[in-house]
Amino acid sequence: MRRLGLAVALCLLPVLGHAQDRAQTLADIRAELSALAAEFNALKAELVSTGAATSGAAGGDALTRMDTIEATLARLTARTEEVELKLNRVVSDGTNRIGDIEYRLCEVTEGCDPATLGATPALGGGTGAAVAPVAGAGAAPATGGAELAVAEQQDFDRAKEVLGQGDFPGAAALFATYAQSYPGGPLVPEAHFLRGDALTQMGDTAGAARAYLDAFSAAPEGPLAADALLKLGEGLGALGQVPEACVTLAEVGTRFPGSMAATQATVAMQGFQCQ
Repeated sequence: MRRLGLAVALCLLPVLGHAQDRAQTLADIRAELSALAAEFNALKAELVSTGAATSGAAGGDALTRMDTIEATLARLTARTEEVELKLNRVVSDGTNRIGDIEYRLCEVTEGCDPATLGATPALGGGTGAAVAPVAGAGAAPATGGAELAVAEQQDFDRAKEVLGQGDFPGAAALFATYAQSYPGGPLVPEAHFLRGDALTQMGDTAGAARAYLDAFSAAPEGPLAADALLKLGEGLGALGQVPEACVTLAEVGTRFPGSMAATQATVAMQGFQCQ
């Protein structure tokens, strides 16, 4: 029984550790649980075949304890599958909402043909790396440990420098080029966000709203996600898409309760007379 306990402990340690690692998927955890269950069944069969389960060599009522562990494994596996299903539904619903917003923004953007819009990427997909906390739009970029190519960092810094000089069209173009040149890079969400700020200064409300939508889609749990969603909602309201603006602003409070963005979203909702 001591051998069984050691095997369970050694198998559970990576499962629990990886469960806290956001880079590992639920599918990976479920696969490890399946492997653990297989190892457990093999050990259980060995105890039964050698007679250790009934001779007392395993210590106490071994079979009863093994049945309890087996039931626990089954519950863990079922719970993992349940969480995975819920996550898939959230991703699907969020992706559909973003696709609908993209379509409506295209309708009010001059020169944009909704028929040319491609499939909306899955919510949060293709980021490639986590985004480290950023103090604000004017803060120095941080990569949270992700290594950047020298040219990548220089291009981003150059775009920010142009923005700081007040050349908003130039900055918007540079940030757009940056996002296209380094897809999935850790600074791409901030590049989209700052492009939205530049377009806002130019009076291009529709373009800014699309940029904020891109920033949120690139990192829906990132440090700029709340502000991006807030500015997207405000932009939709300014474009006359009040119902969509109200839904988007309400989502800020739901996703980021207690944040400054959530407070500002509440004020904006009052201004748009959201019900």
